[in-house]
Amino acid sequence: MSRIPVAIVGATGLAGQQFLASLAGHPMFEVRKLAGSIRSAGKKYGHAIRNEQGASRWFCSEPLAPEFTDITVEDSASMTTDGIKLVFSAVEADVARELEPRFARDVAVISTASAFRYENDVPVFLPGVNWDHAALIDIQRKNRGWKGFVSPGPNCTTVGLAMTLRPLDVAFGVGKVIMTSMQALSGAGRSPGVSAMDILDNIVPYIPKEEEKVEKETLKILGKMGPGGIIPADMRVSCTCTRVNVLEGHTESVFVELKRKATLDEVKVAWREFGSDLRALGLPSAPRQLVSLTEDPFRPQVRLDRDAEGGMSTVVGRLREDAVLGGVKYILVSHNTRMGAAKGAILVAEYLVKKGYV
Repeated sequence: MSRIPVAIVGATGLAGQQFLASLAGHPMFEVRKLAGSIRSAGKKYGHAIRNEQGASRWFCSEPLAPEFTDITVEDSASMTTDGIKLVFSAVEADVARELEPRFARDVAVISTASAFRYENDVPVFLPGVNWDHAALIDIQRKNRGWKGFVSPGPNCTTVGLAMTLRPLDVAFGVGKVIMTSMQALSGAGRSPGVSAMDILDNIVPYIPKEEEKVEKETLKILGKMGPGGIIPADMRVSCTCTRVNVLEGHTESVFVELKRKATLDEVKVAWREFGSDLRALGLPSAPRQLVSLTEDPFRPQVRLDRDAEGGMSTVVGRLREDAVLGGVKYILVSHNTRMGAAKGAILVAEYLVKKGYV
């Protein structure tokens, strides 16, 4: 099988670099085009990610694969979709709102930006959770007259929460959810706003618009397809989102009201069995377990557990009964720059290829 030619827009930024790190040697996708700002356009990629002093600004832990070094970066404002079938978009929301519809006229666009997340005809896929929302792609194409489509991924904080709630909602029904997040610095990228002096020896108790995003996205992702779009999930979600002095990996404390009483063993079974349909597809980026359980009372710990299955599995521990809401409470760790960003988006793309949407 020949590999599908793809482009990465926003390739020199942190999110774009994460796409490149995950696509090196990928069996399904071949990177043909890289695009960035006018400052990078015309330069070989290896040169475009160096500053004026010659220092590399490649921020991923994996080394830059040689196959990408000599690709000439194009100006994203003028890049065409000639010769490609899929665009991975890793730009800011305001830029995405301008560029992504232009690409989607002809090809699929899988995005990490929030620009189109909340529109009625746009699916926000979470691997293994809401594949049935792919029906929105046909609605979106009809509504907008596109050959392609736009599919943004969820906020990285939403990922672990919705991933662990889905099997509970299917098995027992979820009524109310209270979540407090302790979010890694990398969730803010390298944009201004999180300085070392602010976060060192500190916890910042507010991330602008984060709580509203997580609450809204969770209801959309866990919702059901109706005749005209998604019917939001019948549950109430309340969040407090904080920033902590951790490089990568989000930790979340979750309290869940269950509509049907369940034992802790039944909850564990629901999590362990979750994702069997995804495993059956044999997708290159899919983890063996979407949700991994630990019985160690001192786990999960972000430093020890964020890289579970290459950062693609949400690790859950400290599962207990909760007498206040009438359900369970637990701690989770989810990798915000793997499943919560580029690698999760690539897994979505793999699924959509498998199902004939790309």
